[in-house]
Amino acid sequence: MRLLLSHYRRQLVNYESVLAYSLLGILGGLASGLVVLAFELSIDELGSLWGIGSSGGDFESLPRWLHFALPVGGAVLLGCVYATLKPRDRETGIVHILSRMHSHYSILPWRNTCLQFIAGTFALATGQSGGREGPGVHLGGAVNSLLGQWLRLPNNSLRMLIACGTAGGISAAFQTPLAGVLFTLEVILGEYTVVSFIPVMLAAVAASTISHALSPGDSLFQLPALQLNSLLELPLIVFLGLCCGTAAAMFIRISKVAAQFPNRSVILRFSMAGMLTGLLALLVPEVLGMGNDTLSLALHGKLALSSLILIALCKLLTTAVSCGVGMPVGLIGPNLLIGACIGGVLSLSGMALNPQWVSDPTLYVVIGMGAAMGAVLNAPLAAVLAIIEMTQSLSISVAAMLAIVTATLTNSSLFKQRSAHQTALHQLKRRAPQDPLNQLLHRTSVSTTMDTRVVRVPATFPQDDLATLIDATPVWCLIHLADDDLYLVDGTDLMQWLKTVEFEDGLTDLTNASLRRWTISSIPLQATLRQAMDIMQEETSEAACIIEYSHNTGKPLLHGVITREDIEKYTLGSML
Repeated sequence: MRLLLSHYRRQLVNYESVLAYSLLGILGGLASGLVVLAFELSIDELGSLWGIGSSGGDFESLPRWLHFALPVGGAVLLGCVYATLKPRDRETGIVHILSRMHSHYSILPWRNTCLQFIAGTFALATGQSGGREGPGVHLGGAVNSLLGQWLRLPNNSLRMLIACGTAGGISAAFQTPLAGVLFTLEVILGEYTVVSFIPVMLAAVAASTISHALSPGDSLFQLPALQLNSLLELPLIVFLGLCCGTAAAMFIRISKVAAQFPNRSVILRFSMAGMLTGLLALLVPEVLGMGNDTLSLALHGKLALSSLILIALCKLLTTAVSCGVGMPVGLIGPNLLIGACIGGVLSLSGMALNPQWVSDPTLYVVIGMGAAMGAVLNAPLAAVLAIIEMTQSLSISVAAMLAIVTATLTNSSLFKQRSAHQTALHQLKRRAPQDPLNQLLHRTSVSTTMDTRVVRVPATFPQDDLATLIDATPVWCLIHLADDDLYLVDGTDLMQWLKTVEFEDGLTDLTNASLRRWTISSIPLQATLRQAMDIMQEETSEAACIIEYSHNTGKPLLHGVITREDIEKYTLGSML
């Protein structure tokens, strides 16, 4: 079994090994689907303790005093728990995934994963305004990263495992496999290649299969066939996109303001968010929780014009503040509701002016959902597919694309806003570059480019070993003293020097040799080229020794050497 796993690790080193990564996609999809279903079940079971039915979303039926007490009490308790944790252990959600993929080479910690599951369950069950998909993406990606770390897979494959987990998380949460694929490629990976498509697609299929098998049911919303009555409605569709893009920009700006006080007490920040949610819930109880039941009412035209306006405004404010202060909740679901309410408002207003000119109000509600989602995520393709899959209606695709593109351009070009997650990363001063060069460095293992023609040579070199060293013809020689690796020298230069030196008592001191010395760093065999570059830059070294610790002795085994020049040559050759 160990030999088989070792062979599989070597296959994953090559990013073009589609078959090996396809297996990774299936395993990742199954794991993420199971953990997301467990998360949703936990929310339902916990919410049922205080009488919340309808899959953990029927907060409206609770006594009026609980509309205030439940989110406030829950926020205070969450704040107390968070206050006992270090700031790095509090990070959750999609922003945490993006940050760790680039700054920690896709190594996700188990502490944050456990916090996301437990705190996310408690937050959503106590009515904090947010969605389940952000926690679902984190949990799906993290469980896969932890699995890869446990199996000691190369870090370039951990990146793909996380991608498979995020696709599986979205697919299981909304039963939208295609949208999960596009969301992952647009938001998480930022690349479109065959190698990335196939594993991610298999992960989405596997997670969707698990979701249907263990939580059977039809699509999230059962709706009639929808289509535009007339092309004369296109200006209204454009206006809907403009309104949704404006709402997305407001959402992101409020989140930015709420996130400007990271040094304030986490108890105070969470309590303020819970207090805001509780106060608005006294007026509009629909702001509590995920809002799926309210979204269903909007889709079926069961909300009045005044209710739609109030729900959109209050949900936007409460969710933006909750996400901004760092609560472990998501933002996609609430923005679907915000967009739905905006679409409902425009459709009812249009029907009041000319009932025969406006299509079924549900059409505008659905398009509004996609427009708000696409704008806040800056992921228009994922938004289009999500709406088509959730409604099972292909006929709305043209109108949906028009509104979603308009909303995305409104947010990004008119209001100069990044996506919500990129905005949060920018505020945290985290780098998550998605340019082709960084993509290449992250997905390439050091094993691909390292030079294995290297031997360890003791600093006090015995003459008896000279013939053996000459026969080995190493390109690099790693000079070591006792248990410490000192520096690298060119193998040919060292052998020429040894042929000319005089040995005293059969020994010579290599530290006296006037040879070019390369300063070194040590990096693990699982590392990527991005990790190698970062370590060499941080330690101001010229080369890196690729090591792996022995299972039996615990000593470092030398696998190869890589230099800055090697990485530069590889990247230049690959980019041309």
